[in-house]
Amino acid sequence: MVNIWMNGIMGVVVGDALGLPVQFAPREERDADPVTDMRGHGVFDMPAGSWSDDSSLTLAALDALNNYGYDPDRIMQNFVSWLKEGKYTPLGFSYDIGGACFDSITEYSRTHNWKTCGRTGENENGNGSLMRIMPFCLYCYCEQKAGRMTDTEAIELIREASAFTHAHERSRIACVLYYFIVRSVLDGKMSSNKCLQRGLDDGFRLYAENGGDMDELAYFNRLRDLSLFKDVPRDEISGSGYVLHSLEAAVWCLLNTNNYADAVLLAVNLGLDTDTTAAITGGLAGLIYGEISIPKRWRDQILKKEMIEEMCHMAASKYNY
Repeated sequence: MVNIWMNGIMGVVVGDALGLPVQFAPREERDADPVTDMRGHGVFDMPAGSWSDDSSLTLAALDALNNYGYDPDRIMQNFVSWLKEGKYTPLGFSYDIGGACFDSITEYSRTHNWKTCGRTGENENGNGSLMRIMPFCLYCYCEQKAGRMTDTEAIELIREASAFTHAHERSRIACVLYYFIVRSVLDGKMSSNKCLQRGLDDGFRLYAENGGDMDELAYFNRLRDLSLFKDVPRDEISGSGYVLHSLEAAVWCLLNTNNYADAVLLAVNLGLDTDTTAAITGGLAGLIYGEISIPKRWRDQILKKEMIEEMCHMAASKYNY
């Protein structure tokens, strides 16, 4: 039986680990020294197979979903445990902490109000919610397949999950579009590129039909026609930490490759926010090609791999996928 949780979550973690050592370096540095395999040390001097806040917050959310279902307070409490205690980290301490995530989680630890702790400013549209949205996407997919959740409810849950840390509508839209890509990929029945297009078509349409902010949705217009977007030159794809750039980069990398390894390496070698671009790309690539497509030597180097696998098996058992 296919374990969609293993495919998606391990896809995120491996992409994250590949990009972590070279994070922040410009594209010119990657062009001169491209990443082709798992590396160690680098910017945070961490051993090969280490992962960043992207995977830590993904695992914190997954753990809450496994044990409590969708419970925002439990999720935020897990985020606090990551930030303050180093839980869900490869070596017992948190690092590589984004500003909006730090501020939101700190605010929650002070107020215990998950509805108001997320950052709302236009300049706070980093990719910190998109990087950890995979567990919520898989949860909504399972709930929808079981007939327990409507499209409208799925959109609202994904928007809410983004807003725990990133509450500006642009970040929320990126997560909503990512969800519908996830749903389309998991439903399959056509080529991966057609699945990407179908997912985005559904996302644009359903977000608009549910009273979405059309001015904000327009920021994502490059993703409306993937037959054109596929041929956008690499120089016009950014590896920055801006959420719009991250979603565009992930989709572009998937459109221009046909396997997990090539997709995440293309993402890493865009430079700058290499771990997160590869994590966002890797989650979708894991769903498209399966965990078995992730090179074994990469999977075997992931720190605490057995813990991650156990959490994914628990989710598959709980949600019947």
